[in-house]
Amino acid sequence: MPRVPVPSDVSEFLARPNPAIVATLRPDGSPHTAATWYDWEDGRVLLNMDESRVRLGHLRRDPRAALTVLDAEDWYRHVSLIGRVVTIEVDADLADIDRLAIRYTGHPFRRRDSARLSAWLEPHRWHAWSGGGPWGD
Repeated sequence: MPRVPVPSDVSEFLARPNPAIVATLRPDGSPHTAATWYDWEDGRVLLNMDESRVRLGHLRRDPRAALTVLDAEDWYRHVSLIGRVVTIEVDADLADIDRLAIRYTGHPFRRRDSARLSAWLEPHRWHAWSGGGPWGD
């Protein structure tokens, strides 16, 4: 797996609102995965979650995480980022979840009644696949 930064064509792919799966680690070391919205900014990934999400507790205990982003048109084309969550902050004014909701749906986030938290994932390594082989082949 190459180290970051990702090449420009991979960065352009990550900048699109593609479907994604985030993986965190349970206390016993087994993986926990969940579909998620994300955004890509300056080589880092923005994630946002309700305060009740299990993955939030996992990230607070162990910040190692991975994100796999699937091409919305061709899921054989995907990028996986492996790294650590470097910050978890309260999204008090819901600006980050609105940013993600607008990115994916075109509208601000509808539920305004629960606390949200934002996490920034800093990838260390990445892997990309496109159709029958590694990205760019």
